[in-house]
Amino acid sequence: MKLFTKLVFAFAAGSIAIGASAQQTYPNKPIRLVVPFPPGGGPDIIARLVANKLQATAKWNVVIDNRPGAGGNIGVDLVAKSPADGYTLVIGQTSNLAVNPTLYKKLPYQPLKDLAPITTLATAPLVLVVAANSPYKTLADVVAAAKAKPDQVTFASPGNGTVAHLTGEMLQKAAGIKLQHVPYKGISGALTDLLGGQVQLYMSSVPSAMSSIKNGKIRTIAVTSAQRAVDLPQVPTINESGYKGFDAITWFGLLAPAGTPGPVIARLNSEVNKALQSNEVKEKISAEGGDAQGSTPDAFLALMKSDLVKWGQIVKDSGATID
Repeated sequence: MKLFTKLVFAFAAGSIAIGASAQQTYPNKPIRLVVPFPPGGGPDIIARLVANKLQATAKWNVVIDNRPGAGGNIGVDLVAKSPADGYTLVIGQTSNLAVNPTLYKKLPYQPLKDLAPITTLATAPLVLVVAANSPYKTLADVVAAAKAKPDQVTFASPGNGTVAHLTGEMLQKAAGIKLQHVPYKGISGALTDLLGGQVQLYMSSVPSAMSSIKNGKIRTIAVTSAQRAVDLPQVPTINESGYKGFDAITWFGLLAPAGTPGPVIARLNSEVNKALQSNEVKEKISAEGGDAQGSTPDAFLALMKSDLVKWGQIVKDSGATID
């Protein structure tokens, strides 16, 4: 028994030493940060801001790897099945972590089982926009047109089952209208068709649409958060436009494969939160229409759990499903 006890203590001491060593030496090679959406959208913008800051302050080499497809599932699944060593991470957001588990009949990963939360990165409202030459100036104009021609006013989103799509479904239910949904594989094609007149409305996260808003190519109709967006103070909310209680935002977070060592998660959490707290990163995320966050892994996990319930119910109510 004495020998067994000594072996147990030796193993425990060795494990602690290995954990401490992993935290001290990590990282000793480039970190791949998978963005499961095309370049130019909100997740990509935030990923590059954080990666650049980590390069400048912590001297880490963070390589962005865009892996779009299947509503973000391809990129998330790639990371979920990667080695749990802290060298392959993913930007997750509300759609692929809280919506897709209900939306897809067969999801190749389980967010709560296959991924390890590190920290929340940012939150952002969504915004309903039209082309600059659109006849729609207000949400009332959109609602009136949709009621006059049910199912003929086209509404684009970055894809079936995305938060943008489901927020559009929420709006239709609140306003008692029926729009024709047109899903895209990201923002680029949708904005091209919006500007070309192929679609009439587009629902987007604010960071994804901000550059086109600033250059005057598109006009804002309403934001989806309960309060006005700090960087779009002139844009009314859906809530104040006659639909009380309307509130929808999207969030972005950083995750690793499940089983990643605790010391590595702690190191990532510490360095990324420092980056998010810097005035430079805060201001740049704010300029894109987002709000820099930062949290503990447990707080991020709690957010994922609560939003799985919230958005899962919205998916069920909408009737949306993808095989």
